[in-house]
Parts: sequence; structure tokens; C-alpha cells
Amino acid sequence: MNTAILALEDGTVFEGKSFGAPTERSGEVVFNTALTGYQEVFTDPSYAGQIVILTNPQIGNYGTSSEDNESRGPYIEGLVVREFSPLASNWRSDATADAFLSRAGVPIVSEIDTRTLVRHLRTRGVMRGVLSTTRSDAAALVESARSIPTMAGLDLASRVTTSERYEWTLPVDSCSPSDLTGTPRATEFHVVAYDFGIKHNILRRLVHSGCRVTVVPALTSAEDVLALNPDGIFLSNGPGDPEPLTAQVGNIRKLIGKKPIFGICLGNQLLGLAMGGKTYKLKFGHRGANHPVRNEITRRVEITSHNHGFAVDPDSLNLNEVEITHVNLNDQTLEGFRHRSHPVFCVQYHPEAAPGPHDSHYLFEDFTKLMREAK
Repeated sequence: MNTAILALEDGTVFEGKSFGAPTERSGEVVFNTALTGYQEVFTDPSYAGQIVILTNPQIGNYGTSSEDNESRGPYIEGLVVREFSPLASNWRSDATADAFLSRAGVPIVSEIDTRTLVRHLRTRGVMRGVLSTTRSDAAALVESARSIPTMAGLDLASRVTTSERYEWTLPVDSCSPSDLTGTPRATEFHVVAYDFGIKHNILRRLVHSGCRVTVVPALTSAEDVLALNPDGIFLSNGPGDPEPLTAQVGNIRKLIGKKPIFGICLGNQLLGLAMGGKTYKLKFGHRGANHPVRNEITRRVEITSHNHGFAVDPDSLNLNEVEITHVNLNDQTLEGFRHRSHPVFCVQYHPEAAPGPHDSHYLFEDFTKLMREAK
């Protein structure tokens, strides 16, 4: 078994065993606290530019299934785990996690103390790093980590967006009798979805709720979106810093008040900017499937799935125009808001639940209700 090294920009170095592709990759080093759903993490475009630490100590034991991809393939730069299984035990698996990431050129380091590493990042904040299975000079790897761009100021949505418009027609597919997905609704609405790094399960959930979905590139103009005559507009999740996306924010600003709008994750941040707010970078972000969020309208608490390193500053929003609807109970950060005059709302977390609980599926029904009222 070859050696793999993870070197952080502050000089901290971890050495372990190598799996995945024999290569070297760099990015922002972040951690995810979900107990399952590692393939969904691998293939979530919001992880572009990031080396991911999974805090669950056993990874890879149920392999991967092509049906569970959240995009066309892995977007993570590298994977850091405590214990990695080269074997897969799952009737749905069609490839081991090792083979799945190797084909995409993603390196893996295992047999390191992920608890110590995560505690370090919680104290110091996420930072740049290099994961190498080909170099052993730790000092040189640290210098390489210091030379890569920071996530702040980085436009990654343009890297991961679709190059062409396309239609999505697949609903949520139940994979077991215990998966209570329900029957897809008859198609009633046409939704244009901006792809800033959109996950497949968001598209499935929209179709399941009765929507015909047209996915468009991130820089599609507001005029071209309205020319498609949608009943509603969806703003997707995605990677990187929202503030460099000035053209996208300009298009969203033109669309407010024209059609019902629903945003998730990066879509939430871009709506905040379009409404005159500001965003900021979190110390170590929210990534996992167990974050408590309180709905300020119903006062109910939802256990939610997260993947974001930036947030909207609630103090920067005009509360005469915007109503805060969701708050994170771990750190009180803003998790959702809606416009007081127009049918526009958004959340920072992931209600499509891939991976994660289903507490927030009602938001898709809220979107269809707005479109029905607008029609």
C-alpha cells in the first residue's frame, strides 16, 4: 500500500494509506458530518474545488451505484477518511468506491486521525491543502498549498454549469419498499432551473412535484428565461463564492416580480445579493445531514442537510422588503427568507435530501402553490 500525504497551508501534515487515483490534487479542505451518502457527496458539484474529510469512520463499505449520482461524476478534489473499504457489500452497488473515484482521477488518503484533523479545522478554520500520493516532501507540499487560490473570491459556478439547455423528466425513483417517496404528481407547471451546479435530486424532486423542467446555463439572460414562458424559476445550489457572480445576480434582480422564484443554497445567497444584501465566508461552513433549522413561521424544527461555506448576512437585508423564515439553531445563521411583496423565497440548506432527512420536502409544495396562485 502506497503512502498518501495531506498537507495544510498552516504547515500541518497528515500521512496515511493511499487509495483512489495515484495523483496529486489541491483545494480547500472541508469536513462533512453525515453518517451516510458519501457517493452523493462525491458527485455534488457544490464540492468543486474542495478536498473533503468524512467524519464517519467507515467509508466505502456499500460501494457506489450509478443511480445515486448527483451529477455526471465526482467533483471533489480529494477524499480524507479514517477507514476506507476496498470492498463493496450492497445489492445495488455496481462499482467499489475505490474504482469509482479512481476513474475520475480523485486521490484518497485513509488511516489518519480524522477526529484530530476536524478539531483542528474547527479551531483554525478551513484552509487550503494538497493531497498527494506521488510526492513525499511534506515541506514542498505545504508550500504548494499556500500557493493555490483561496475560496473567497472564486467563481466556480461557471466551471460546473451546463454548456447547453436541456430538459429533465425523471421523478424521484423509490429504491426500496420502505422509501416513502409517493406517486409523482401530474405535470402542471413549467419551471426554468438555473444550473449553478444543480443536483439531480433537486430536478427529480421538482418533476415529482408536477413540474416540467428546463435547465439553463448559469449565464442565461433574464430575457431568454422569460422567453421560455415558465410558470416559475428555480435557482440552484453551486460551489464557490457568490459575490463574483455579478452577471447572475443582475439577471435574478430583473426576474424578481416577474415569476415565482425558489432558490436553494447558492441560489439563496444570490437572491440575498440581488435584494441588496451581503454575503460572508463562514469559519468552517456547514456540511452534513444533521443540522437543526427552525422555521420561524411555523416554529417547527427541521433536521436538514447542508453543504455551504458562505452565508447571507441578515443585518444587510432590508427587513421592510424581506422576511426571515429559517434560522440555524447551532449558530443562528440565516437559513431562509422570502420577499414580502413578490412570490420569491429561498433556503440555505438542501430540502431535496440527498443525502439527508425528508423534513423539508414541503418547500417544493410551497413552490408549486406559488405557481398555482400566479397562474
